[in-house]
Amino acid sequence: MSEILFGAGSPASRPQQPAVPGTAAPVRPAAGGAEAVIDTTTRTFKQDVLDASRQVPVLVDFWAPWCGPCKQLTPVLEKVVAAARGRVRLVKMNIDDHPEVAGQLGIRSIPAVVAFANGQPVDAFMGAVPESQVTAFIERLAGPGGSPDLDAVLDEADAFRTQGDFASAGERYAAVLEVEADSLRALIGLGQIALAEGDLEGARETLDAVPPEKQKDPLVAALRAAIDLAEQASGLGDRGALERAVAADPANQQARFDLAVLLAAQGDHAGAVEHLLDLIRRDRAWNDDGARKQLVQFFEAWGPKDPMTRDGRRRLSSVLFS
Repeated sequence: MSEILFGAGSPASRPQQPAVPGTAAPVRPAAGGAEAVIDTTTRTFKQDVLDASRQVPVLVDFWAPWCGPCKQLTPVLEKVVAAARGRVRLVKMNIDDHPEVAGQLGIRSIPAVVAFANGQPVDAFMGAVPESQVTAFIERLAGPGGSPDLDAVLDEADAFRTQGDFASAGERYAAVLEVEADSLRALIGLGQIALAEGDLEGARETLDAVPPEKQKDPLVAALRAAIDLAEQASGLGDRGALERAVAADPANQQARFDLAVLLAAQGDHAGAVEHLLDLIRRDRAWNDDGARKQLVQFFEAWGPKDPMTRDGRRRLSSVLFS
């Protein structure tokens, strides 16, 4: 942790350095809808503060339960950080439980707030200062007013959704919609979360919230195709029964088709493509070219960036034109 030392003297004496404004996860809502801050420990300090500050300035509030001025400062910090709408992040560290970092920074009294940017401490203040001073401190650190980098928030939300962390993704999509109510990526992201959680009605309501002028966007078409696919799969029954039917009679095209649809709805894109390609090889004309049409719907639902969309299109062309 030696790289985060201020050096000799009080942290407030460190020369100010410009920080690169960015964005990050909004402050997480706690139970009951109240806003909460992130608590850190000695073990998680690098991830929560040093690494995070490479994306957005991070304020670290060093406090202790017995500190009266800390209790006065904390709500002020939370209010001003919330008003900054993603331009800074607030992290709290209880020095009674985790004294090491405060000791390395030379902090001798609390409350103390240290700002980090690009992995380094860049500014600080001590004491229960008034709201106006906290606001000025944040504006000096991250720049005045303005909107957060919504694309960065959306990228982070998409990453959380891909990882299956729907709560974190949903918070970020909702935060974007507070700033830009018609953000297509945020609306579609919420729809995809609803779909992944089996809430088809919620997914369709999200589609309905898309402005009319954006209804023909490929993102909307992809979500609509995915919803249709989920509804199509909902009445197909047990996956195991379909797999047994195909194993018992490989020429059972309907069972193979239904299994492919069910696999696609369950996220097994590779398996779904394999079964439909096999069906096309066996009988291209089956069900009025139904297997090829279904594959096209898969590709639309998965989107052009999905690896199986690219691979599936290539393999389909090979089967059709070989």
